Amino acid sequence: MAKFKRPTPSRILAAFAASALAMVAGPACAQPAGQSFGSYLQTVASHARAQGVSDRTIASVLSPLTPNPRVIELDGGQPSRRSAPPPLAPYLERHVDSARISRGRERYAQVRGMLGPIEQRYGVPGKMMLAIWGHETNYGSYMGDFDLARSLATLAWEGRRRDLFEGELIALLKMVDRGVPQSRLKGSWAGAFGNPQFLPSVYLRLAADGDGDGDTDIWSSYADTLASIANYFRQAGWRPGQPWGVLASVPSGFNVSRYDAELVSPSCAAVHERHSQWKPVSEWRALGISPLAPIGDDVMASLFQPDGPGTRAWLLTGNYRVILQYNCSNYYAMSVGLLADEISR
Repeated sequence: MAKFKRPTPSRILAAFAASALAMVAGPACAQPAGQSFGSYLQTVASHARAQGVSDRTIASVLSPLTPNPRVIELDGGQPSRRSAPPPLAPYLERHVDSARISRGRERYAQVRGMLGPIEQRYGVPGKMMLAIWGHETNYGSYMGDFDLARSLATLAWEGRRRDLFEGELIALLKMVDRGVPQSRLKGSWAGAFGNPQFLPSVYLRLAADGDGDGDTDIWSSYADTLASIANYFRQAGWRPGQPWGVLASVPSGFNVSRYDAELVSPSCAAVHERHSQWKPVSEWRALGISPLAPIGDDVMASLFQPDGPGTRAWLLTGNYRVILQYNCSNYYAMSVGLLADEISR
């Protein structure tokens, strides 16, 4: 006769999680072919457990979940790619407006004392940290109120980008395992959260303790928020001492198309297609392009004239591409760069 073994707490929790997840159904949403929501969460639980997530966390986070129809609606409503991008100028008018600039300057003055050590540690200007913060959540005035676990589980189950969102859901479980209170786990419908709107995997990799209290609180700690953004920029390759870009004067009749980029970017290809070849600033000067702000002649730069001949143009550096790593959109990156310049003016 086999010897009876008392179930361990972890086995009890595993059994509870499995039974709880099995009871979850998805009647509120159209079911992707082949797998119910509850069945899919059991798969996630298995994958999470294999990555070291505790059964206690799996049970407490996943078992209450149901699909969120609003998240599926929002994901399905994302704009499709257009053959011709809309003009940049109207977007900049909305996102680099007087209210956002004014509030950014007020916040800049408020956190100036903590910026020095963070700038020194990461090599990233404070104005860039403030501009990301201002663009993402208007300096913390809105961070989203969607239940992150429910949103990520819904997006993963839906299946359009399952690998991405399942990975983020498991990263969220790891955050809970590391002690992040579940009460903090509110954010955007797409899974970003906190002042800088990090995804869970980014939080695990790059969130920084800026105030030295042993916590990485990007929800309410200004120092942690700023240090985390700076750490992101440093890891993405920010070059200290270089601007993100400068406004430039282009001579009338200059044929920008002669200098179209020849390289294909492995990511954000559609964004980089609108940039020119990379040349030292000295070569652009020789071609008649005049930078309208200080920039070294040896700095490599790309000419960008988004709204066509006769409109504003910029020489963009490698630091502009760092901003694109945060959000792969010229509209986003330009508005962040210009907002940063206005905040520090």
